[in-house]
Amino acid sequence: MKTQIAILGSTGSIGKSLLKIISRNKNSFKISLLTANKNYKLLLNQAIKFNVRNVIITDSDSYNISKNIFKQYRIRTYNNFKYFKKIFSKKNDYVMSSIVGLDGLIPTFEIIKFTNRIAIANKESIICAWNILAKELKKYKTQFIPVDSEHFSVWYALKGTCLNNVDKLYLTASGGPLLKTSFKELDKIKIKKIINHPNWKMGKKISVDSSTMINKIFEVIEAKKIFNLSYKDLEIIIHPKSYIHAFIKFKDGMIKIIAHETTMEIPIYNTLKYHNINKLKSKKIDLKKLNNLNFSKISSKKFPLIKIINELPNSETLFETVLVTINDELVKLLLNKKITYLDLIKKLLKLITSKEFVEYKFIEPKKINDILDLNKKIKSVIQNHDIIYKKF
Repeated sequence: MKTQIAILGSTGSIGKSLLKIISRNKNSFKISLLTANKNYKLLLNQAIKFNVRNVIITDSDSYNISKNIFKQYRIRTYNNFKYFKKIFSKKNDYVMSSIVGLDGLIPTFEIIKFTNRIAIANKESIICAWNILAKELKKYKTQFIPVDSEHFSVWYALKGTCLNNVDKLYLTASGGPLLKTSFKELDKIKIKKIINHPNWKMGKKISVDSSTMINKIFEVIEAKKIFNLSYKDLEIIIHPKSYIHAFIKFKDGMIKIIAHETTMEIPIYNTLKYHNINKLKSKKIDLKKLNNLNFSKISSKKFPLIKIINELPNSETLFETVLVTINDELVKLLLNKKITYLDLIKKLLKLITSKEFVEYKFIEPKKINDILDLNKKIKSVIQNHDIIYKKF
């Protein structure tokens, strides 16, 4: 029997990588659903190639343009995730949730009940709503697998291991595209350089997040929640080659180091390997990289946003939504050349410690709408905030 799969965000980089793996194992899988926001042309090609009968296109203009085109191919087209109940006659075996940003929160939450296993690449869902998602996973007995290379590596290494034996968890960071750029140069740095990541093929937004190190702070938050650790149990280590993704120091003195090539195909493949799937073709161990790992401590002078970790509450709160949303808005301003790179860093540090946002450290999200309503509110506040136009 074929494994039934649904992919949320099939036109993004994670979705495309997953489909590449499935194309090498076509006889093992049946895709029940593909989704996209605007890219209906690629979505149509994917649906035809993999004989998919159901698609969701969330952008209203793209949906209106394309629904008749899809109809010609007898593909049922929907424009909202509320149709999951209509699309799925039974539980999927596997779902990949890879919609970017908080747009992925509702579909991730809603599809848990319709799958036996969910691989989540949407970090905002985990950062902002893990307490809500975890209850849903438990309620519907749905297995969760993290997809980020660092969190997947830790999950892979901890299988069959008692979490109480973990002494320290180290997540590695490449240092991003500006690792060798002096702090003095950052005020006049060009967008082109900021988004040119040396190791990974990434979009503009995630490349900016990598350069400021906020992406790694988000990963620390994810790790804390997923593995039920405290922030004192977690540390970021600079590793420019991105060959080692995490290492774990155990209380019994043992250390596990997890390495793989800089391709997301490896963690994605491993979330699928419980099913009937061909062996992954991978490169031989790179001894040159292993002989020159070049680890170093992270510097708060070089990466000031690292200080944010000290501001994070240990309990589940809405402050994570504050952090994610403010960063999103400031990155948009940077990419639109409304603020400088150093403006982004200074304004982010200033805003998250301001009165109107600190109060959210003491409020727990109870439902998904708590997060989405706050996201809208913060966007409005940021767009009209004096600090955006103030020079430091």
